[in-house]
Amino acid sequence: MSDLIRTIRQDLNEFSADLHLIGSDTLARRHPGEHPDNFGAGVMAEPATPQAAAAIVRWCVENRVPVVPQGGRTGLVGGGVSRPGELILSTARLNGIEAIDPLARTVTVGAGVTLQALQEATAGTGLTPGIDLAARGSATIGGMIATNAGGILAFRNGVMRHQVLGIEAVMPDGSLFSDLTRVLKVSAGPDIKQLLIGSEGAYGFITRAVLKLESFNSMRATALVGVKDATSALALIAHFRAQPALQLEGAELMWRRYFVDSAGERGFDLDWLEGDTAAVLLIEVSAASEAEARTALEEGLADLWEAHELTSGIVSASLDQARRFWALREESDFIYRLHPAAPSYDVSLPPGALDAYVAGLRDRLKAMDPGFDAYVYGHVADGNLHISVIGAGSAEAAVKEPIEDAVYTGVGECGGSFSAEHGVGLEKHRAYLVYGNPARRALAGAIKAALDPRNLFNTGKVPYRAE
Repeated sequence: MSDLIRTIRQDLNEFSADLHLIGSDTLARRHPGEHPDNFGAGVMAEPATPQAAAAIVRWCVENRVPVVPQGGRTGLVGGGVSRPGELILSTARLNGIEAIDPLARTVTVGAGVTLQALQEATAGTGLTPGIDLAARGSATIGGMIATNAGGILAFRNGVMRHQVLGIEAVMPDGSLFSDLTRVLKVSAGPDIKQLLIGSEGAYGFITRAVLKLESFNSMRATALVGVKDATSALALIAHFRAQPALQLEGAELMWRRYFVDSAGERGFDLDWLEGDTAAVLLIEVSAASEAEARTALEEGLADLWEAHELTSGIVSASLDQARRFWALREESDFIYRLHPAAPSYDVSLPPGALDAYVAGLRDRLKAMDPGFDAYVYGHVADGNLHISVIGAGSAEAAVKEPIEDAVYTGVGECGGSFSAEHGVGLEKHRAYLVYGNPARRALAGAIKAALDPRNLFNTGKVPYRAE
């Protein structure tokens, strides 16, 4: 048992039942998540109640022990990395689904509940959280709020910020801020919860939240459609969004190299894909019945085929086949099997700027090295692209900054963001300083200094302190 754990147990004995303390030996047997250094601190606290969470934070403040909040550890930018001398504060035991209100279409939930668990719990009411993403089995609600997660349905429902009605959190001084509002309309001064959403654990430790719920329709049809560019894909999306009897449930675009390599890794038949296809749109719609959804999808594609120069397409014949379609887009780990340590990015642009951006990106990468290329895929309807740069030497430290510059060039100028939904963490520290809004940085730093004057919450991650 470490000295830190022994001291905490002695000082916080009254919370012994509600505060699990875990040392390095136990953590070594757990999966650290997306970053190998997430458990670097070697000590984790798992409070079971908000009061226990507040108590351990007060203890850390009194003893000047830095705190690293963690949820499902699915973050891709190192926001949960911890170091010796710090304490990991986990939401794992704050995992209760307290109240589902079908009439108000809200749910009150602990921060440690996974998205998938929440989806399963609300399914019986015909409702679902208004957000979905590939890491649904491990991503926690608290972590999704802290990073302002986006995902598959952002084009329709917005990002996590738009789904949160109320928040409870332990602030950096150990006080418990509770504003579990369950209504949409609140015009009673500044909305403090908005400071916590997207703050990546730098402003506080989220313990509970109230979320909006949306209608869920399982009567769906899914297709893969070969398109000449993102503009054609957006035209298809606009057509199906305008149909009064349909609901667009998903619109994901995969540029050709990503799609072909993903399919190859999964043994997916590509005989239907024409050779001049530049990208493949995964589109899913729902309707009053599966037959109606499928007919509308097939007829719509037929009507648009020539006008938008569609090259090829396949409509799912079963739920199992639809799941295989989605796996091509969501299971992107093949990238790192084929290209270990490929640097990856997450940008957003106005949808109409996507084609010019992707073409310019490829030109900039080729100018650096003719062997460089990029996997490009993402949530096309809201302009969010995921990019992995590939080619011999693309992961070397010497080209890290030039590749970043190639990826981020023009993004801010056209009204986009260098980080769409993954956050800043450690990995995007330079990008935050070089490509982030200076006025926004200064204000964020001032708020950080006011809320956390000792700089104990997620120290050194998002650079919120004044530079």
